[in-house]
Amino acid sequence: MRTVLAAGLVAAVTIGALAAPSDIPAPSKFTAFAVDTSTMTTRPQTSTVDVVINKWSPDADRDRLLQVFREKGQDALLSELQKLPKVGYIVTPGSLRYDLHFARQRPEAEGGHMIFLMTDRYIGAWEAQNRPRTIDYPFTLIQLHLDRNGEGEGKASIYTKITAAADGTIELENFANQPVALNQVKMAK
Repeated sequence: MRTVLAAGLVAAVTIGALAAPSDIPAPSKFTAFAVDTSTMTTRPQTSTVDVVINKWSPDADRDRLLQVFREKGQDALLSELQKLPKVGYIVTPGSLRYDLHFARQRPEAEGGHMIFLMTDRYIGAWEAQNRPRTIDYPFTLIQLHLDRNGEGEGKASIYTKITAAADGTIELENFANQPVALNQVKMAK
């Protein structure tokens, strides 16, 4: 079940790889059509998703998260992430809002953008009390690739563990066998 996501997401998780917030203004809203074909569900599930970014995370937050992770590991990273102010949220029809604590963007070739979002994953009372294996996957990570017209695709890793390999490389382990595909991503006008 060890899945290292695409190189762009791994680079983004190093948090230091992203440039300072650039020209997508905040607040910004994005819509997407999510398709979950992971082994966590009995059949593929689909839903619309709204992502709202009220502000972009500053360099200081990125640097602090990276330092805490390198010095103290995943648990300390989670604690530090939870202390950051809310920068936006994600929501699907009929669900509660999930607050985002980290949002960065990077200009891409030909006028597009890569957006990286990170937050702590919602953990319910049963999961917190019974502590199944999923408790070791406390992060939700989202990566969006947009073209110059504000359209594109992305992926979301809902249950993620962040570890450092012996060579210092940051790895993402996705509890499900694959991330949720985010299709038809569009920036709202």
